[in-house]
Amino acid sequence: MASSVAGTVSHSLHGDVLDQLSINTIRTLSMDAVEAAKSGHPGTPMALAPVAYTVWRDFLRFDPANPAWPNRDRFVLSCGHASMLLYSLIHLAGIRRGGAGEAGHDRPAVSLEDIKSFRQFDSVCAGHPEQHLTAGIETTTGPLGQGCGNSVGMAIASRWLAAHYNQPDQQLFDYDTYVLCSDGDLMEGVSHEAASIAGHLKLANLCWIYDDNSITIEGKTLLAFSEDVALRFKGLGWRVEHVADANDTPALKTALKAFKQESEKPTLIIVKSVIGYGAPNKAGSHEAHGAPLGAEDIKGAKASYGWPIDAQFLVPAEVPLHFTATLGIRGEHAYNAWKKTLAAHATAHPLLAAELQDMLLGRLPTGWDKNIPLFPADPKGLASRVSSGKVLQAVSAAVPWFLGGSADLSPSTMTHVTGAGDYAPGSPAGRNFHFGIREHGMAAACNGMALSGLRPYCATFFVFFDYLKPALRLSAIGQIGVLYILTHDSIGLGEDGPTHQPIEQLASARAVPGLSVFRPGDANEVAEAYRVVMQRPDRPAVFVLSRQNLPTLDRTKFAAATGVAKGAYVLLDPPSGKPDCILIGTGSELQLCIDASVRLAELGVAARVVSMPCWDLFAEQDALYRESVLPMNVTARVACEAAAGFGWEKWIGSHGRFVGMNGFGASAPAPVLYKHFGICVEAIVEAAQQQLL
Repeated sequence: MASSVAGTVSHSLHGDVLDQLSINTIRTLSMDAVEAAKSGHPGTPMALAPVAYTVWRDFLRFDPANPAWPNRDRFVLSCGHASMLLYSLIHLAGIRRGGAGEAGHDRPAVSLEDIKSFRQFDSVCAGHPEQHLTAGIETTTGPLGQGCGNSVGMAIASRWLAAHYNQPDQQLFDYDTYVLCSDGDLMEGVSHEAASIAGHLKLANLCWIYDDNSITIEGKTLLAFSEDVALRFKGLGWRVEHVADANDTPALKTALKAFKQESEKPTLIIVKSVIGYGAPNKAGSHEAHGAPLGAEDIKGAKASYGWPIDAQFLVPAEVPLHFTATLGIRGEHAYNAWKKTLAAHATAHPLLAAELQDMLLGRLPTGWDKNIPLFPADPKGLASRVSSGKVLQAVSAAVPWFLGGSADLSPSTMTHVTGAGDYAPGSPAGRNFHFGIREHGMAAACNGMALSGLRPYCATFFVFFDYLKPALRLSAIGQIGVLYILTHDSIGLGEDGPTHQPIEQLASARAVPGLSVFRPGDANEVAEAYRVVMQRPDRPAVFVLSRQNLPTLDRTKFAAATGVAKGAYVLLDPPSGKPDCILIGTGSELQLCIDASVRLAELGVAARVVSMPCWDLFAEQDALYRESVLPMNVTARVACEAAAGFGWEKWIGSHGRFVGMNGFGASAPAPVLYKHFGICVEAIVEAAQQQLL
């Protein structure tokens, strides 16, 4: 073994010796990278190297030369702290930065130099895996449980794509999703929600491999975790397999073959491992979980592998060749066969093939927005959740891969699409999802669906934004265009009281970089918000929608709603065109600003009304446009919103006034609440006048 590692043995190595050499290369690369960075988690990559290697060598259908191949199997490292395990695999497998004929194909996704710069600034080997940085990473993980949730969306997408595009003689989609997860992943609530969804939907194309090493950062898992995981998952409708030793690769193969043969249930494989396996002084020590091993312990581990103890970042030539001969050749053959099937599919079904091509390129169909309704002026108007539902119907009819559902609230969120069918175990072509009361699992699954080429939306009440925020944050980090439709946006929902009245959620949402937050002021602003969002597939968005009716503005008297595309626009100017003050409103409070401008005019004050449905879009505009809407020389400004005022100082300045909430709401009809909390025309007028004294 030692001589083969040193490179003195020819490429004729085979069988168990070559397998062990490959496994130990993964381990030593992981140890060396963490030691060089003086930061990271070596223990789990060392322990799980045989598990990941077995999946990649014998089961994973993946072409390293075409890492974005749509029908590739997905491999998700939910325990993202073990990122060096994944980076080592990507390097050894020879995954390219781009597919054949694409930019980056001539460069490895992860070079040995990249591994040497693990956890350093601007490295593709970030501390936790980030899918938008590095080819071969399927999703951004790190917060435990998120990869588990994403994988459910990936498995859903495989079934949906197959139901829509496969033909009896042309199978374009049938990929499986493999997940490595840890004790921490399974403790997090999101994984339980996700597992419940997967069991209910009978996602037999989903396999979680659970590293049962009985260690977390604080010590033995028995400090806080003593449940029967197998029994729990059986209760959730999963098949459960057991492997007593992570180093027993034949047993791993047997369990994975059982997964491949399962047709009714997702599979959980429980694998016992010892963290930091192979380092004599660290075996079973939780310190190896979150810190470098140290030079002496690394030497001890390498000695136990028959490895040159002073060699660093050593990759024996046989190992990449072995990955090519197994994973690489298998993936290449599968990809080439798929390309032939795709060509035959295009010839036999040109319209369906054109639709599929649009989806794969992230391109909207021609004329996708032509049937978005134009809402006539109406003083009574519509709740923005209702107008959203009408627009949703039109967009869904035009974009077949636009799909989603709610956390048991579709009658309230207006997100059920007529005629689209329900996604269920027996009907995977349906586009209406019933996620159950699982907001976090819903959002995490939608991230996985989006990463598979679909354009998902999910919905709940805005106050439950907090329940899905961790997954939404990863939508933003990963540039994943999930649409979050969040209704019942303020104290305007009335009698349900403060537990259901979102106050601070708007500020929280607006604080997320890379997230567009829309609070439209009437039905046509809702329509324009959809137009904007659908054309930005790499940016998640939140729609904050009302329960109560909002008047539909007469656009012959007010500026066109197309101004939504710039985030904020001048809705109404005084006849003189020179405002004394500016009133800024969103959502249901936009009408209050309009009414206040009329009252101010009667008092001889010229007020401009600005609609600002999306802060971040407005911030993206050039300085000239921003000045045209909010001129610096007009410092008398009032913003009105039935929410906390945190952040509004950016737009109203240090002299401006905010009319809104500074506490929680109460249980009463909406008009009573607005009057009680002083969110009214009189308060806006008074705030403007005080600044003009």
